[in-house]
Amino acid sequence: MIRLTLSEIADRLSGVLHLEGTDATPGTTVDGPVETDSREIVPGGIFVAKRGDDTDGHLFVGAAVERGAALAIVEHPVSDSIAQILVPDAVVALGELARFVVERVRASGDLTVIGITGSNGKTTTKNMLERILSGEDETVAPIRSFNNAVGAPTTMLRISESTRYLIVEMGASGIGHISKLVAMAKPDIGVVLKVGLAHAGGFGGIESTLQAKTEMVKDLDENAVAILNADDSRVASMAEKTRARVVMFGQEDTASVRATDVAGTRTGTSFTAHVPGEEPVRITLRVLGEHHVSNALAAIAAASTLGVPLARSARALETLERAERWRMEVLGGKDDVTIINDAYNASPDSMSAAIKTLAQISEPGKRTIAVLGAMSELGEFAGDEHDRIGLQLVRLNISRLVVVGPEARRMHISAINEGSWDGESVYFGDMDAAYDYLAAEIIPGDTVLVKSSNSAGLRFLGDRLGALYSW
Repeated sequence: MIRLTLSEIADRLSGVLHLEGTDATPGTTVDGPVETDSREIVPGGIFVAKRGDDTDGHLFVGAAVERGAALAIVEHPVSDSIAQILVPDAVVALGELARFVVERVRASGDLTVIGITGSNGKTTTKNMLERILSGEDETVAPIRSFNNAVGAPTTMLRISESTRYLIVEMGASGIGHISKLVAMAKPDIGVVLKVGLAHAGGFGGIESTLQAKTEMVKDLDENAVAILNADDSRVASMAEKTRARVVMFGQEDTASVRATDVAGTRTGTSFTAHVPGEEPVRITLRVLGEHHVSNALAAIAAASTLGVPLARSARALETLERAERWRMEVLGGKDDVTIINDAYNASPDSMSAAIKTLAQISEPGKRTIAVLGAMSELGEFAGDEHDRIGLQLVRLNISRLVVVGPEARRMHISAINEGSWDGESVYFGDMDAAYDYLAAEIIPGDTVLVKSSNSAGLRFLGDRLGALYSW
C-alpha cells in the first residue's frame, strides 16, 4: 500500500484511532500490505479484522501482532498492543481505504484502471491482460480470483505511486455488488465478457444477472471505454446503457476486434486476430478451448485501447501456459493420455463450453471421457441445467461419462434417458470410487475432462489423474 499516516487513514474511514500501549502517534506512517487473513501478515502489514460466516477476525489480531502487523482495523477495541482504528464495519472500511488509495495514486500518478466482469472468463481474461500489460509498464492484478467485496479492494490496495495499470476483477452474487466496486475503482475501461447463469440462485434469473453485469458500464463517464462482447446479445445491448465509448469484440461481423479461422487441438487454440488499422496476426494460445478466444479478444481490445500494438499483444498471449490453476489445465501425457483439469468453477455456460472443447479436440479413433460434478449456486435452475448438460454429452458423442456426487446425479440419469447410450455413463457417490474406476478404465490415447464447481472438489481428482499419467 502507499504510505499513509494513521490519522489520514482514521479520518478517511471516519474511525477512532486507539494508540494506548503502543509507541505510535497519529503521524506514524504505514505502508505494508493489507490483509484479512492473519496468516498472510508480514512485518509492517495492516490487518482488517472482518467478521466471517465461520469465525471472527478479532480473534486473530494477536496472531497478526505476532507476525509484525503495524495497524489493525477493528469493529471493537482489542486488548492486543497494536495501533487500532475502530470502525462500524471492517469490510466497508476496507473498501473505503481502497477508494482512498486509488484516488491518491490517480491524482499524483498516471494510473489507468481496467475493470472486468462477466458470468464466465473473468480470471482468464485478467491473466491474459496482465500478461500483455506487465510487458508494457508496472501492472497490478488480482491474485487468483479475488473479485468480491474483500478481494477486489485488497487488490486495489496493492498499487504504488508508480503503478501504471490496475486490473480489477469484479464479481457479484447479487444486484448492486458491482456498482460498489465500480464506485471504489472508477474504471477507465470496463470489460463485460458474458451474461450467463453463473450464481443464478443468488441473482434470481438471467434478467437479474444482466442488470447486475450492466452495472460495470452504466456509471462509466464519457471519457471511459466500454469493451463489450458482440457475440453475446445481452452484453451487446449494454452499448445503449453507457455514456462511454464502446468497443466490440467477438467473432460477429459487428465486432471491431475480431477472430477468424478458429481451430483447436489438444495442445492449444489458434485464431487470426483483427484490430482496426493493423495487419491481422495469427495467434496460437496454449490455453485449450474456443471459448478462450473470446477472452483473448477482450484482452486484446483493452490493450489496443491503451495503445498496445496487436503484434505485441499476440506475442504476450502466446507465452501464457495456462489460464489459471485448475482452469483448462492440461496434465498427463504418458501413454498419450491427456487430462484436462477444469474443476475450479462451473456454470452451465462454462460446462457446455468445456464439453464442446472436449468433443472438438478429440482425434479420430480416440476416446473422450467427461468426469463431471455438480454446478453449484443455480437455485431453482439446477435440475434443468444438469439435465441439459446430460443431453449435450450424448449429442456430442462423448465416449464415456463419469458423474461424481449426489448433486450431479441428474446428469447421469438424463444421459441414460436420452436412449442412445448403453453403459457409457456411470455414477459414483465419491471421488475415491471414481478414481478407482478411471484408473482401470482409461486407455492410451484417451482425452479426459474433469469439470465441476469448486465446492464439488473434483479438481483434486483431476490432479490425481494427472499425476497417474505424468511422465
